[in-house]
Amino acid sequence: MVQTMNNTYFGSVNKVAYEGKESKNPLAFKYYNHEEVIGGKTMKDILRFSVAYWHTFTADGSDPFGAATMERPWNHFTGMDLAKARVEASFELFEKLGVPFFAFHDRDVAPEGLTLSETNKNLDIIVEMIKDYMKTSNTKLLWNTANMFTNPRFVHGAATSCNADVFAYAAAQVKKGLETAKLLGAENYVFWGGREGYETLLNTDLKLELDNLARFMHMAVDYAKEIGYTGQFLIEPKPKEPTTHQYDTDAATTIAFLRQYGLEDYFKLNLEANHATLAGHTFEHELRVARTSGLLGSVDANQGNPLLGWDTDEFPTDLYSTTLAMYEILQNGGLGRGGLNFDAKVRRTSFEAEDLVHAHVAGMDAFARGLKVAHKLIEDRAFENVIAERYSSFTKGIGLDIVQGRANFHTLETYALNNDTIKNVSGKTERLKALLNQYLLEV
Repeated sequence: MVQTMNNTYFGSVNKVAYEGKESKNPLAFKYYNHEEVIGGKTMKDILRFSVAYWHTFTADGSDPFGAATMERPWNHFTGMDLAKARVEASFELFEKLGVPFFAFHDRDVAPEGLTLSETNKNLDIIVEMIKDYMKTSNTKLLWNTANMFTNPRFVHGAATSCNADVFAYAAAQVKKGLETAKLLGAENYVFWGGREGYETLLNTDLKLELDNLARFMHMAVDYAKEIGYTGQFLIEPKPKEPTTHQYDTDAATTIAFLRQYGLEDYFKLNLEANHATLAGHTFEHELRVARTSGLLGSVDANQGNPLLGWDTDEFPTDLYSTTLAMYEILQNGGLGRGGLNFDAKVRRTSFEAEDLVHAHVAGMDAFARGLKVAHKLIEDRAFENVIAERYSSFTKGIGLDIVQGRANFHTLETYALNNDTIKNVSGKTERLKALLNQYLLEV
């Protein structure tokens, strides 16, 4: 049976419309106009927004110090009835926000059973329900993934577990996930190693764990080919939390892993802003590292709190950050099959269902504004001209010899001995930051 959108769970909210920056309506877009063309493409096609199922529909607001606070109109259901209600609520929200994509972990959408067989049956029922809703929805699946970190079986990891039985279970779970991805037409499949790391080296065979992780990834590649799933594989870096050390610490470490094990042709990176800051990097740094390696695939759009040292997963509202992120994404030629997935949750004190709408509106507007500013910066070559001038010594003379491979230590020594005057030029950091602020305020 083909489903149609209901108006049960967010009945007080109409479809969110673009009203422009002068609007005082809190449930309207001020900057995100999905039809507006920027550089030859619509905002909708560039930004490719996605709703994260786990934070939006399953998170309950509990934390280590307090019980659940979220008031959700589906909370009175349990078990499979709850899972079905969340599907109904999700497509209602997707429609009202006008988002083109969503993303989920397998255990977000369907509860585990007593056995893997029972768990798979639960998942099959809900996936069929999702597929039914997708027939009449404009919202598609950006990516799905396997939750291999919540259940106690994964206490020592999944693909990096010291227990071969757990490795086998994880393989069966990802096999099912790839089948789900093909069935629902997922643009991507994500690997996030929630517990793929270690607490202490005193009991860890690091080489075996890394080798097994690579074996697992290659098995996934092989199975995707076997079943004809052609979506992009993504791997998501994070430095710590829940383990002391995650193997996919940051973009550079993850890229090195992919290249070491011959996986770089099959995987790109799904980069999260809050994970970047936990790794001691800016978000734009991680994006550029992936972009310059040709491996920027998708984005988990959120932000962390600089006063807190853990993964707070806040909705992105920092225009400075969204602008610099969109600068990298535009320089990358877009995100291809990826998107901007709001891996973000409302604060524990924002417990009403309507707060979910306000949060997504804020995030979508922040990235829409960042897109317009970044496009103008690139169009005006605001930074490119400065960078070109700064490195101009490598476009002529001895610098050109270095770049083109004609120089060696002998020729460089001869040049240095005959060049008594070295003159550096200011990097003009403060001037450039002021320029960025000017664009943010004027565009």
